[in-house]
Amino acid sequence: MRKFFISIVCVMAMASCSTQQSLYSWYDSEDASYTYTKRGTEETLKKAMVQYEKVIKKQNGIRKTVPPGVNAEYGFLLYKAGKKEEGLALLQAEIQAYPESEKFISRIIKQLEK
Repeated sequence: MRKFFISIVCVMAMASCSTQQSLYSWYDSEDASYTYTKRGTEETLKKAMVQYEKVIKKQNGIRKTVPPGVNAEYGFLLYKAGKKEEGLALLQAEIQAYPESEKFISRIIKQLEK
């Protein structure tokens, strides 16, 4: 009985060591976004935009979909950079992917269109 109990404990310990795959692939978007927010230079803006594009185009996470807020953040940056149509399209994509964000994102769209 004791050997059985020890073997069960060992199996459970080994099973708990396995790694879990993330729901989303973030790549380096958080660091790029933080750097852009802190410095606000043209160079940091370009780096943030490149990272957002990578997150949107290459999703390797379990859900295989863009993480919440990424379309909105990237769309807002595009809009501010003068690419208004692309920015608005991504803001709408955020609403399509995450319907619970509609109230918040629609207010942002209204403010941008004024």
